[in-house]
Amino acid sequence: MAAAELGITTSKDEHYIGKMTLLVVLSCMVAAMGGIIYGYDIGISGGVTSMEPFLKKFFPEVHTKMKEDTKTSNYCKFDSQLLTAFTSSLYIAGLVASFFASSVTRTFGRNPSILVAGASFLAGSALGGAATNVFMLISGRILLGVGVGFANQSVPLYLSEMALPRHTGAFNIGFQLCVAIGVLSANLINFGAEKITGGWGWRISLSLAAVPASILTLGALLLPETPNSLIQRSSDHQKAESMLQRTRGCEDVQAELDDLIKASENSKTIKHPFKKLMQRKYRPQLVMAIAMPFFTQVTGINVISFYAPVLFRTLGLSESMSLLSAVMSAGMVGTCATFVSMLMVGKLGRRTLFAIGGIQMFVSQVIVGSIMAAELGDKGGISKGYAYLVLIFVCVYVAGFAWSWGPLGWLIPSEIFPFFCP
Repeated sequence: MAAAELGITTSKDEHYIGKMTLLVVLSCMVAAMGGIIYGYDIGISGGVTSMEPFLKKFFPEVHTKMKEDTKTSNYCKFDSQLLTAFTSSLYIAGLVASFFASSVTRTFGRNPSILVAGASFLAGSALGGAATNVFMLISGRILLGVGVGFANQSVPLYLSEMALPRHTGAFNIGFQLCVAIGVLSANLINFGAEKITGGWGWRISLSLAAVPASILTLGALLLPETPNSLIQRSSDHQKAESMLQRTRGCEDVQAELDDLIKASENSKTIKHPFKKLMQRKYRPQLVMAIAMPFFTQVTGINVISFYAPVLFRTLGLSESMSLLSAVMSAGMVGTCATFVSMLMVGKLGRRTLFAIGGIQMFVSQVIVGSIMAAELGDKGGISKGYAYLVLIFVCVYVAGFAWSWGPLGWLIPSEIFPFFCP
């Protein structure tokens, strides 16, 4: 079904005529705000949950365990069902929203789905920044999760369809780059907000997601619809041809238009697409399309993205130093490594990057776990030397993820499906 929606990669790609136009660049920059907000929402929660004023106001029992309880295990000081609900509510809401997002994107177009995402992000950031109780805090996270569900479904699709076929890989990885930029921005803002006297810096952290959300929402009202979407939702292909000419910057787009029309017609002949996917000949692609995103999530990257400041506080670093460490590891290293992946994916190939990144991640995780088990223990402490060594290997781990599983987890599933034929 994903291939039928994308419908852009064929054996004739090299014969398509076109160039990178300003319309495509601006449209994709606006749409990519969805990736920045996603990364921001991931990175911001770990920072605010390490801020003492935030914990005192909403999770006082966690703050007490962190500051005064010497009997609780190092690994259990942030153990709170309510705190877990604050963090995980975004993911749960995103999962539920994604089931509806696919239908909205397919039926009404990519722009309405992006608009819903932007509006949800705006409402969620406003509610989180103005929160006076845990209910408002979690409600804001749920709205942010709805935005994540819609944005993660529609934005990568929009980027892929607007890009020239030969640039699709770079544009797809560009979405992951925007996620990394969002994480970096969140960590930088957390680092600055923590220094605000008065204990209200966490409100700045939670509410500043409204800035890219406003750009995404307003942009969704102005963004052109993709040629693929126009073809799928209308039998009048004149609009699609006109949009294709604008996005490609030339008049001769007949070859690409014919392929898009053919792909759309083929997809419409399939009455039961999920049943079609279950056929034996599509099983390898189906398994990989499910397994790769799944294993991307369970590599452990979410622990770093969400809880890097909390991890460094557990190791004994100060509140300010833990936030700065998160800026360096989850932020700067991740962003730079993702940019490297954009440059190298076409030269080294997907398999090579997977192998290099996977080995790098495995080795660094083993080293980090060994140091913490040997030096930190259950209720002991750890020297600053070992704490900084852990920080170094966390950076090595993040770099490995950011140039392999991170971007390729988005890219590969969109490339492996063949055209569905009746």
